Amino acid sequence: MSALPLSGVRVIDLTRILSGPFCAMILGDLGAEVIKIESPGGDPVRKQGHIVDGLSWYFAAFNRNKKSVELDLRAPDGVEVLERLLADADILTENFRPGVLAKMGLTESRLHEINPDLIVASVNGYGSSGPYADRPAFDFIAQAMSGYMSTNGTPETGPLRTAPPITDLVAGLYAALGAVAALRGREAGGPAQRVEASMMMSMLSMMAYLSSNALVTGRDPVPTGNDHPIAAPYGLFRTRDGDIAVAPSTDVIVRRFLATLGLDDLLEDPRFATNAQRLQNRAELNALIDAALAEGTQDEWIARLNAAGVPSGRVQGLTEALSDPQVAAQVMVLKIPHPGHGEVMMTGFPVKFSETPLSVRQTVPDLGEHGRQTLRAAGFDAATIESLVARGILGNG
Repeated sequence: MSALPLSGVRVIDLTRILSGPFCAMILGDLGAEVIKIESPGGDPVRKQGHIVDGLSWYFAAFNRNKKSVELDLRAPDGVEVLERLLADADILTENFRPGVLAKMGLTESRLHEINPDLIVASVNGYGSSGPYADRPAFDFIAQAMSGYMSTNGTPETGPLRTAPPITDLVAGLYAALGAVAALRGREAGGPAQRVEASMMMSMLSMMAYLSSNALVTGRDPVPTGNDHPIAAPYGLFRTRDGDIAVAPSTDVIVRRFLATLGLDDLLEDPRFATNAQRLQNRAELNALIDAALAEGTQDEWIARLNAAGVPSGRVQGLTEALSDPQVAAQVMVLKIPHPGHGEVMMTGFPVKFSETPLSVRQTVPDLGEHGRQTLRAAGFDAATIESLVARGILGNG
């Protein structure tokens, strides 16, 4: 089998919580060697979520394919160890607030001096410049500040957050993309450089037609819940035994949808002839569709609509989705034996490679598990390593 895309790439990972670890995990999944530097006591997520056999499955899901070094970076000798590790690295990932690395002595000029080929991938809340650069960031705040939260819900509910920490994940994904692009640029003869992704700006970039329309009109979108703001019919509809989601995104698919329900004559009705008219009369149209769907079950209509080329499906609970046969076929739930912790289940790899399939090569590491091994590989002698351990600068692993 050929090597994974990032085989031979070394990443020093200073990140914790979620946005940065997600970025570093992506790089590790793609084949990079990721050395996670953890402060004494470890990444706080080690103690969050459900703990099974002494292991947080939340932590395990975002820190696979990494090694762990527990290192006190508040001590000058700890920073010196980090500098030795950076000298032989390709990428540094970090999600401190802007300026924290510089306070540690790792300014851009110092990093360039240590390793002129080093790419720095930074994830932060708002970007490293501008009036909010120094603010603390959290997903809930970034959802609110980006305009994203205001588009969720309905006028009656007011703004609603999305349950997954979406701004963390999107920023981490962008940072990983930026790191890979910078690596490609460096290999093509360009300079090593710093790439940055922030939670607020990353989420803002995902607002699609909502931001385009706001820029054109100067008006905020009105939250419409499960109804689509610019298309009708579209949303959740009621069958005999429950709701189904239907997404007729074009006039062609609308015609297929209504024809399958035996309602294609509605397109001759001036209330429903065009999308603009259907938006104005959405409640009346939805009521007619619900009446037709009440004649069959969810499964019957989902089968008929998909066969007719109309995207539709049932609203599944998360546990149901995780056990869906399509999810199984795509191997999107992994069961990975973790020595000392039993079998751990986690989501799999959403990106599929035909020739170099991704895998969990390294289960989530115990805190500091690879400290001695990593320092030996970096040229530290045994006496120095044990001195660092004795002084509490290097975790005992």
